[in-house]
Parts: sequence; C-alpha cells; structure tokens
Amino acid sequence: MIGEKLKNSAENFAGGIKKMGKRNLVICASVLIIAVAICVNWALYANSNTKPTDNLPTGGDQTTNNDNEDESVASYFASVQISRQQARDEALEVLQLVIDSDSAVESAKADAIAEVSRIADEIAAEANIEALIKGKGFEDCVAVISEGKANIVVKTGSALMQNEVAQIMEIVYEQANILPESVTITEKG
Repeated sequence: MIGEKLKNSAENFAGGIKKMGKRNLVICASVLIIAVAICVNWALYANSNTKPTDNLPTGGDQTTNNDNEDESVASYFASVQISRQQARDEALEVLQLVIDSDSAVESAKADAIAEVSRIADEIAAEANIEALIKGKGFEDCVAVISEGKANIVVKTGSALMQNEVAQIMEIVYEQANILPESVTITEKG
C-alpha cells in the first residue's frame, strides 16, 4: 500500500514536470541560480571588512600608506557598486527571458514581472539611501538591499557616533521601510 502511494506520487511528480516543460524548468532553475548569486554577492561584498592594502608591498614607493588606503577604500566602494550592478543586470536579463518566453507558464511570467518590480524598487531605494547618506556629510556610501534587509557600508574617518547611526537608520527606514533590526551598518575607512 505504501509502495503504491509512493509510486503514484512519483508518477504525479513526473507528470507535473512534463506539463511544466523542460524549458520552463530551465528558466526557473536559472532564476533560482541568479537569486543565489545575488545573495552570495551581497554577503561577500557588503560584509567584507578586509583592506585591499594589506597585501601591498612596502618601501620604495613615493606615495604614503595613507594615500594607498584612501585609494583602496575608494576602489572598494566602486567595485561593490559595479559588482552589485552586474549581478542585478544578470538577474534582470534572465527574468526578461522568462517574461518574453512564449512557452513560459503564466504564473512564471507573473512571478518574473513581480521580481523585476521588486528589483527596480530596491535599486531606487539604494540610490536614494546612498544620496541621502552622502548628503549628511559622509564621503562615500554603498547600500545593498535584499530580502527585506539592508547592508550599509559608510566611509568614515573615525567611529560612527550614535546620532550618525540613528540618521542612517532613519534614512533606510524612510526610503526602504526596513526596520533598524534588519539594518547592518559597516564602517569603512
């Protein structure tokens, strides 16, 4: 009896896959892989506290270590922004393939449209957060929003004061409706 139920379940699963079609499965798998890549990218770059200057050779160059650190911090912010944009572009490209596909199931198309809309909202919120934080006097900032959480990396010359942290938290809440307990602020400087 249990074997028969298991066999029926397997047949139902196989029938469901045949109904969905191989192409739609590939598209769904691609969307899932892109989502995982975005999360990994976010985790690697938003929480990175390593300094690229730690591996620079010493002596012989005419620039000071402070200049090298400023350059590496600036390149850190630029690389995070580029990496974030590349991951989003790849995700949007796959989602657009799903939307444009003639053989995709309507629910997959609706999910893809919703995901595109969510990504567009996150991009706008990140840009607004970055602009407003820079407007508060910070030299540079990167905001990464994903799955209802925000990672904010701020270039600072010294430790953030409580009022600065509160300002950043308020900006994130107003722009992305993300509560302070879901916001991580990292100082880079």
